Amino acid sequence: MCYTIPGKVIDIKQGFAVIDYFGEPRKARNDFFDLSCGDYVYAQGGFVVQKVSMEDALSSMEAWRELFFELKKIDNRLSRVDRPGEKVGTKVKRILNKAQNGLPVSRDEALVLLDITDEAEKGLLFRTANSVRQKVLSNACCVHGIIEFSNFCRNDCLYCGIRKSNNEISRYRMAPDEILASVKEAVDLGFKALVLQSGEDYHYTTEIIEGLVTKIRKEFPVLIFLSVGERDAGFYRRMFDAGARGVLLRFESSNRKIYSDMKPGNSFNDRVDHLSFLSKLGFLIATGGLLGLPGQTRQDMIEDIFLAKSFGTEMYSFGPFIPHSNTPLKDQKIISSDEAIKFIAVARLIVPDGKILVTTALETIDRGMRRLGLLSGANSFMLNVTPVKYRKQYEIYQGRAGIEEELKIQIEEALALLKELGRAPTDLGVS
Repeated sequence: MCYTIPGKVIDIKQGFAVIDYFGEPRKARNDFFDLSCGDYVYAQGGFVVQKVSMEDALSSMEAWRELFFELKKIDNRLSRVDRPGEKVGTKVKRILNKAQNGLPVSRDEALVLLDITDEAEKGLLFRTANSVRQKVLSNACCVHGIIEFSNFCRNDCLYCGIRKSNNEISRYRMAPDEILASVKEAVDLGFKALVLQSGEDYHYTTEIIEGLVTKIRKEFPVLIFLSVGERDAGFYRRMFDAGARGVLLRFESSNRKIYSDMKPGNSFNDRVDHLSFLSKLGFLIATGGLLGLPGQTRQDMIEDIFLAKSFGTEMYSFGPFIPHSNTPLKDQKIISSDEAIKFIAVARLIVPDGKILVTTALETIDRGMRRLGLLSGANSFMLNVTPVKYRKQYEIYQGRAGIEEELKIQIEEALALLKELGRAPTDLGVS
């Protein structure tokens, strides 16, 4: 889960496979398999992740066929924009019409939208963002699993509960065999994309993580993202060669002063250079920032989106900052869920083709935000597949949504919501 739908390879061009899904052709990069036209494959994140037999593929496709088109009908209905008689300001309406017609939204126009307070205008913003999402990306909704395998960290970021100075939390490290067992459980339950995340914990050497990636790539049909912080160029080259294809590395803030204040001992330029290098190396980039950091303005928030866009980002991860009681920012006020949803909608209009996450932090401040976020331009979220005994200890902030729920229950709830909204829990690749 993603419960990727198999498709038939109908063409192969310069390392890309063109895959047919019930009459819809999509492209996916093929780095791992010897493919010919007529083969059947699963793709995820724009990569072919598994080659399957015709018999297995046709059986799965038959099970999907009716539901595939039914979900599209629901999504089409829910992504309509017009509400006759609704009064909306001329300036806002002009910007939203422009976005809906595929024209770029400027920084100044994005700020106008982020400043909206009128309920009718907010409603139109959310519906327009949802319509743009549907028009560009159809009803695909990418659901990644995340395994948080260590809460040790060498950094002392002011906003983070697992900062090295927090002596009040219980630290843990998962052994490689435990990580592989978690991967197996997730893959058995249908996940086709997994994020391996930790603090910046150098206990896990290049050789250890390379060994994990190699084994996962060999044994499991899954797209591997790494979220282990800033490592040297050689580390990431070896991870790419081993089979990892995505990196989750947030820059937290595009404002250099805020970055410097929040991440003592870290360099904003180094973080930007890291992301640029990883993008050039060929990794899918997942990045973003925190909403509501001290001193952050709405201009900063808009600039965050454009900075993320500059890396050719695949997945945009922006969530509200939630203060941890054992950090210097324990008394910081949390941004409202309404402001966070507006941000998601504006981000969709700036990056029509991006995958935009409803973060766990947003669900933590309001459990209804996954649904509202998906109806306001988002098309992705993550489920925590870390063993339950470790989840509470990965305490970047307290009271995280879903940390005590069994994985099967998380999946059932996610699938029920996606069915209600007409979203397919799959990523078909790029059009």
